[in-house]
Amino acid sequence: MLERKFAKYLEDYLKEKQDKILLVNGARQIGKSYLIRYVGKKLFRHFVEINLKEDKEGERVFAAVHTTTDLYMRLGNYYPKPLGDKSDTLIFLDEIQSYPHLMTMLKFLNQEGRYRFIASGSQLGVALSQTPSVPLGSVEIQQMFPLDFEEFLWATGVGPEWIESVRRHYYNNEPLDEDSHNLLLKRFQYYLLVGGLPEAINKYLEDRNMVRVRTVHNDIHELYRIDASQYDAEHKLKIRRIYDLIPSNLENKKKRLIYKNIENKTGKHFSDYADEFEYLSNSGVALDVQAISNPRFPLIESEQKRLVKLYLNDVGLLTSLLYGLNVNAVLQDIRSINLGTVYESVVAQELRAHGFALHYYDNKQKGEVDFLIDDYERLQALPLEIKSGKDYTEHSALTKFLENSDYGIERAIVFSNTREIYQKKGVTYMPIYYCMFLQNTPTDTNAVILPELESV
Repeated sequence: MLERKFAKYLEDYLKEKQDKILLVNGARQIGKSYLIRYVGKKLFRHFVEINLKEDKEGERVFAAVHTTTDLYMRLGNYYPKPLGDKSDTLIFLDEIQSYPHLMTMLKFLNQEGRYRFIASGSQLGVALSQTPSVPLGSVEIQQMFPLDFEEFLWATGVGPEWIESVRRHYYNNEPLDEDSHNLLLKRFQYYLLVGGLPEAINKYLEDRNMVRVRTVHNDIHELYRIDASQYDAEHKLKIRRIYDLIPSNLENKKKRLIYKNIENKTGKHFSDYADEFEYLSNSGVALDVQAISNPRFPLIESEQKRLVKLYLNDVGLLTSLLYGLNVNAVLQDIRSINLGTVYESVVAQELRAHGFALHYYDNKQKGEVDFLIDDYERLQALPLEIKSGKDYTEHSALTKFLENSDYGIERAIVFSNTREIYQKKGVTYMPIYYCMFLQNTPTDTNAVILPELESV
């Protein structure tokens, strides 16, 4: 079994939190069901799994369920043994977006407390928007992603102690020795090829046969295309077209989607495709990066939703589409191959998996910055530039950012293949694999306690 960070979160949640039902959102084929099944069977004597997508496409046993009593009666079809109570029984409603009316029922299932419930889906954002009564206060939604680079390292035999040593080097702004650098950079390149989808990683671990790995990539990419077009007949062709355009758009200089290319019609704007963009983002198959007009903290205050970039949710899918079976495009320094798009994609994947909202900056006069993230510790924006070539010190936009006192930006980071770490004029240069340590979730899970108020 692949070790996942989300497994610990699931265990802690099911052990400690009793007042809400957990909804796990994320794209298909990233391991949601497998992980919930593994943890559920480990913690509960009775584990009942119901795949509502299969039910909707088959017998439709749950299509007419409108009360909790109806649901309890139908559980016997899936679990012949007598069930216990919430202390030893977990009901897993998989692909719950297939029946949006069941989303409303979660509130009453939670209030009755007869059993513990957990749900997952790949369209929870869409399903919630279609739910007559959103069960606010009764559910907690958590996003799950493909394996990040650190989890890939675990899967390929890199021990946690060694990774912790690398993490200390990152926090101390220290480079690794030459051998460690080469080892980690090689594994990073393999991650670019294999990606973070569990089935692809398992195929790689079996015999390192990239033909089998690429077959998995092709199958999942086609599954995403099919999923992206089956829910809404009115918009399905536009959704699929936008999804298909992602790799080619990333090869353009601006990397933004050109709206006139979606339907080959001029005069089109973001508002014409807002629902399609929301679908791709909510389904987890694409990562949206919002433009920023004013690079100041907090970045959400200056989002420009009309200028959006899209990345695929997994870098392995991207390298499969771009290079097929030619692994040398990534493993060797081929002058004609520009890996900038691939490097940006993997950084977007890491940032999103680690809790960051994705933003970028582009201005005709001031230049472009690949990513901006909120630095909550310093209360300022942190620009990130991603470089795959030897010109990693060329970044006029970063220089202008740091020179403009109105932005309040004191530092920036350039990630590249270089081993050395050094600072120059506010810019820190560090190796690309250190992006795995950028984290937007607190390392200390203790509550943040406000000071006691003075007596009046």
